[in-house]
This record gives sequence, C-alpha cells and structure tokens, in this order.
Amino acid sequence: MTNLKPRIEFKHVAKEFFLQDDKTFKELIPSLIAGKAWAKKHIVFNDLSFTVKTGESIGIVGDNGAGKSTIMKLIAGVTYPTTGSIKAVGKIAPLIELGAGFHYELSGYENIFLNAAILGMHKSEIDIVLQDIIDFSEITEFLHTPIKRYSTGMLMRLAFSIAIHAPADIYLIDEVLAVGDRKFQKKCLKRLKEFKNHKDKIIVFISHSQKDVKEFCDRAILLDNGKMVLDGTPADVFEKYNSL
Repeated sequence: MTNLKPRIEFKHVAKEFFLQDDKTFKELIPSLIAGKAWAKKHIVFNDLSFTVKTGESIGIVGDNGAGKSTIMKLIAGVTYPTTGSIKAVGKIAPLIELGAGFHYELSGYENIFLNAAILGMHKSEIDIVLQDIIDFSEITEFLHTPIKRYSTGMLMRLAFSIAIHAPADIYLIDEVLAVGDRKFQKKCLKRLKEFKNHKDKIIVFISHSQKDVKEFCDRAILLDNGKMVLDGTPADVFEKYNSL
C-alpha cells in the first residue's frame, strides 16, 4: 500500500468565505452608498497540505468551525479552494448531507431510485442492490409511504442505506453515524469496516466520537485556528486535541 499514488491530494490549499453583515437587501443599500465594506473575510484554513492513499481511513478532528466539513465539500467538488490545488481521483460518495435531493411527496421506494440516480447509479445498478437497500434501512413497513411522514431517524436510515450501496472509490462520512439508534449506528460502522478491510477504498471520516475515530481510522488530522496541527495516529491526535 505504501507505493500507491495518492488518490486525494491537497497542495497549499486555502479557503476563505465572505460573511455578510447586512441581513437584507434593504439594509445593504445604505452600506453600499456610504462606501462601507459589505462583508467580512473569514479564513477557514490556510496552506493546508496532505495526501490520502487507497486503503486508508482518515479522521478529520477539530472544534466546530475548524473546517472539517469544508474539507469534505472541497474533496466532493461542492466548493473550490481560494488558492492551492486539490486532486481527488475516483468516484466519490459524499455521505455529507444525507437525503439531499429527496422529494418529500414521493414514497421511500420512489426516493431510492431518485436519490441513487443523483449519486450516479444507473437503474440496472439500483435494481441489483434494491432489496439490500430496503433491508439495511429497516423501513420495509413504511416503504410506500410518502417520506414527508417519516421521522428524521427514518429519513437518515433510508439516505444512509442508499449512499452506502452506491459504488465508489472514496466515501466521505460527515457525522452520519449519529443517525438512528445505537444499534443502527453499530450496523453502519460494521458496513464501513467491511469497506475498510477490503483495502481498495478511501474513507474520510468526521465524528466528535473519540471512540469511533480511534476504532475506525488508521490516521487522523487535527485542525485548529485555520491550520493543521497534527497528522498522526488517532490516539496521538486526540491527546493533542484534548490538550489544546
């Protein structure tokens, strides 16, 4: 594995956002007329460099606002770096905002086909794993009910089940193990460990659970105040994180 080329590569990446002070267009006009700055620059992180190779499971650790989810969105191509370059080779399954693209008037069954298509699956591929998705989600009784009547937990179960059956080389997992009850979370983690054991995929994992990161990830990256503080074993990273 050590001779494999990186599938994910960040080179001197910086990401900035502009935070608008004025809440409405009516409030914005006087500021523009007066020549005031209409927004403040917020630097998420600066000069971030790291690589991830096939077979690695890497955790991203840090406080809220440290840039963990921004890294996921950069890898997925949802947003782009302000400066620097990013390479992500292979098909990506972003388990970031589960259920994005669901149609709430449609049934769970219909949304399986809709959401799986959004994730890049063809109908023939969906047909092969359809029953597996249904069984994994544990919502068979409500499969033909409009999802607007689903609880949040049921929606997340269905969304995770679809995403985890989408064929991909890189899985981006952002706090999705918070879905459902602890029994379902364990089942999700077990499925991800199966992917990990095959050594042919990359898993990028965000969780505030030290136990899950230490148990699941080979390595971790710690972010703090816009910088990468440490890239090492999960145990070393959390020891440093807890000392900050």
